[in-house]
Amino acid sequence: MDPCRDLDALLEVSESARSMGIFVGYTIAWLERRDDDQSREVIEHEIAEAVNAIKQRYSLETLRSDPIVRAYRDFYWRIGVDPTKTRPSSEALVRRALRGSFPRINPVVDAGNIASARTLIPIGIYDLDRASPPFRIVLSQGGEVFKPIGGKEEVLPRGVPILIDSRGVVMHLYPHRDSIETCVTEETKRVLILGAGVPKVPRELVVGAVKAVTSILERIGWRSCDRVVVKGA
Repeated sequence: MDPCRDLDALLEVSESARSMGIFVGYTIAWLERRDDDQSREVIEHEIAEAVNAIKQRYSLETLRSDPIVRAYRDFYWRIGVDPTKTRPSSEALVRRALRGSFPRINPVVDAGNIASARTLIPIGIYDLDRASPPFRIVLSQGGEVFKPIGGKEEVLPRGVPILIDSRGVVMHLYPHRDSIETCVTEETKRVLILGAGVPKVPRELVVGAVKAVTSILERIGWRSCDRVVVKGA
């Protein structure tokens, strides 16, 4: 069966989320062969290249005025999150790189972090064997339970943009926090890769960020669909 056959129907953005300017680029990827030594070598090389490029392009002072950083900060304020206390994930990665560090989680997550740091686009990657498609980006009705990575279970208020699966599992608080329930592990073999767009962010940049993830994954034994689907505003 062609894993990309139903790609267009895999995810929808609700009208309420579209009205906030939310849009996404997404594709799927799957593991064909596993080579841990090669994966580590590729990821470490990509991290070193990304950190070097970031240090040449930004400083902590210039980063905050970047138009893409500003777009995500503005969106955070709009959804009631203070971006000076909870920074957009992509901005946080660049700040870490400027200070000389970069996280290592597992090769798939690392590939997403590298692409996110290079493009300033938040990237979400979800285990398709732990989630139930199709997926939707909606505004919460209030009362939904969210189980964040590295945090306590939360009950959501009304009006929060979220990614949910067909069971109603909250996979993601848009565009900054992921759930432990559908996160990538060392055993993951199929993933949804999602670039999170907000107003004033070019669509082509979001598409390019997703493609940057698949480019790295394809060097460590993964394959992906040959296109990125864009949905939303």
